[in-house]
Amino acid sequence: MRIPLRTLGKVALVVALSALAGCGDDEGGTTTTSGEVPRKPMFLVANSRGDNVLRFEQDTGALVDVFIPKGTGGLFHPDSMTLGPEGDLYLASGDTPETSAVLRFDSSTGAFYGEFAKGGGLHRPYGIAFGPDGRLYVASFLTDQILRYDGKTGDFIDVFKEGDGMPGGLNGPNGLLFGPDEKLYVTTQGSIAENGAPMFPGLPSQVLQIDVTTGEMVVFADQPALSDAGHGYISLLGLAYGPDCNAGFCELYVSDYANDIRRYDFTMGTLLGTIGTNYTGGSPSGNYLGGLSFGDGGRIFTVGFDVDDTKGNPGTVLRFEADGTPVPASGQSGAVLVKADARLARPIGILALP
Repeated sequence: MRIPLRTLGKVALVVALSALAGCGDDEGGTTTTSGEVPRKPMFLVANSRGDNVLRFEQDTGALVDVFIPKGTGGLFHPDSMTLGPEGDLYLASGDTPETSAVLRFDSSTGAFYGEFAKGGGLHRPYGIAFGPDGRLYVASFLTDQILRYDGKTGDFIDVFKEGDGMPGGLNGPNGLLFGPDEKLYVTTQGSIAENGAPMFPGLPSQVLQIDVTTGEMVVFADQPALSDAGHGYISLLGLAYGPDCNAGFCELYVSDYANDIRRYDFTMGTLLGTIGTNYTGGSPSGNYLGGLSFGDGGRIFTVGFDVDDTKGNPGTVLRFEADGTPVPASGQSGAVLVKADARLARPIGILALP
């Protein structure tokens, strides 16, 4: 289960600046006949303990740069990321009512544009998604609500949905995703927020489906069976739909904080398969799992981190084909693209850039 960072204690992050120097000087590839330098596919990782965002190459896993430096624009305990309709980067930040906000950045340079959305009772934003209705939907984890903001101005509109403490309800809302059917998909942790902290009364972790036009909410996928290498619970987190979604049959991929990625039929909600993400070995696994994102070539990028707080929760990036086949970096094993690195400090959010 994902617990707000303030309850986990503070762990110092030591960033070796000398190791990063010059990393971002060359983002290009070979020069084309037109004289243009093709841009290499990149992905971003948000460090929930480092309060920054790092940028990596999709092909090699090489660190490019600190894309958004620590604390920029008040960045604090960052979580999920998404691109807006205009191509800017939006990032969930903060874990108190005072610090909670959706921040806006240039997706090419990392330049800070400002606080885009906050207020309305927002407390620990997790999932963020722009809807087909032009509104921004934000999961307010520590109020068990989904809030709506104007997609252009960031002005607060209303509380769209809120939890009722019952199975099938908005209990610990986490990831948000609009599907090709224009419905909103939500992962829930199965917790109930009380006085700014999550309580765990035994509610299921589920994927919900919401029609944003009518407000109808149903259970799309119920809590799955425990992972063989998991931690004795389910805490569904990230959402992404497969690269072949426009070709007819479509799949929804869901990451589980307690390990593994599950694939569902987007039409029926049927579980199609499970992708193992235990990169540390042993049972239970020595790692937790964050979000996921599809990148170049239809490959899955996901991020995990060590369960041991005393080690600073160093993170690792994994890469798979859409069918779950591991695609490690050269010299790495399993699905490891970026091996455990202290500069990845309890990472949760990951976003492949187009």
